[in-house]
Amino acid sequence: MRLALIVLLLFSFTAQAGEEMLPPYQPSPGHERPLVAVIAQNRMTELVDYVVPLGVLRRSAVAQVLALSTEPGPINLMPALKMQADATLEEFRQRYPQGADYLIVPAVHDSEDPGLLTFIREQAALGATVIGICDGVLVLGQAGLLHGRRATGHWYSRQQRLDDFPDARWQENRRYVVDGRLMTTSGVSAALPASLALVEAIGGSAKAAALARQYGVSDWSPQHDSQRFSLGSEGYLTAAGNFLALWGHERFAVPLHTGFDEVSLALEVDAWARTFRSEVLGKAAEPVTSAGGLQFLPEQADALPELPRPSGNALQNLESSLAAIATRYGEPTRRLVAAQLEYSSPERSSLQARRNNMDNP
Repeated sequence: MRLALIVLLLFSFTAQAGEEMLPPYQPSPGHERPLVAVIAQNRMTELVDYVVPLGVLRRSAVAQVLALSTEPGPINLMPALKMQADATLEEFRQRYPQGADYLIVPAVHDSEDPGLLTFIREQAALGATVIGICDGVLVLGQAGLLHGRRATGHWYSRQQRLDDFPDARWQENRRYVVDGRLMTTSGVSAALPASLALVEAIGGSAKAAALARQYGVSDWSPQHDSQRFSLGSEGYLTAAGNFLALWGHERFAVPLHTGFDEVSLALEVDAWARTFRSEVLGKAAEPVTSAGGLQFLPEQADALPELPRPSGNALQNLESSLAAIATRYGEPTRRLVAAQLEYSSPERSSLQARRNNMDNP
């Protein structure tokens, strides 16, 4: 009896673990190399949600990866920086009538944008695996893709998700959740491990592991402790105090040089721009192309002091940026930023992952 129970538990755990993995890419006739489209809303799209998947997947070289925008012209990334996409949604339709193999949807300003929702529904109907990064899941909900599906999102939007999409099967304590051709992730920092999971599905474990080492990532599994994150009274008071202390607000320039690591830059800038005390603008003489071939646009930043930048891998630089924020603005502001990013240090994350394996298998 005990042996049967153990076997049943092991089978249950293995089945759920399999559910959390993206299935390996299966080439189709005339489409041997996968096509990945990452879409942005020009008015405002979350910086890390958009740039990190583009950077990781392009560096992996396992797929053709396109940066798309809803309209022609610059993309205003939030909370900082500007970019130019490779194509608009309409241009993509014309070039690739068969659709994308994978469609990545970041958090955007308007999750009810009719043009964006129509495009997502079209791509899903054509067979794309749709991936919602952070509160990109709200867009997927508005597109009607969450009915009866397992999904997750940023901890901060939990109540909104429950209210707006009550028939979705919301999951806690998961960095990402896979349900058939649908993948959703937790908060902002989940963009990096989720992107590595997609690289693994397309290019295999060895490719994903090699890339993870370059970024300083030791674990890109779905294990996560989303319930530990909150702002609490301290967080709200810190945000309000920082916002209202107008005399203490600062503006920084981040120099953009050809071939820079867009993944590291996105994580660093996103952190600094969430303090409620600092604004970050991209500084360059002309449009600059990153290591992953993304085109970033210069802003009016010539007279601003330069943001101090560390020189490690992506996660080391994020850790260094959070430490610098604590030094400059205080530990409560560092905690405020980390909570917004839904990020904890790798050491603390490994302990939480082990606890999740026991408490939330």
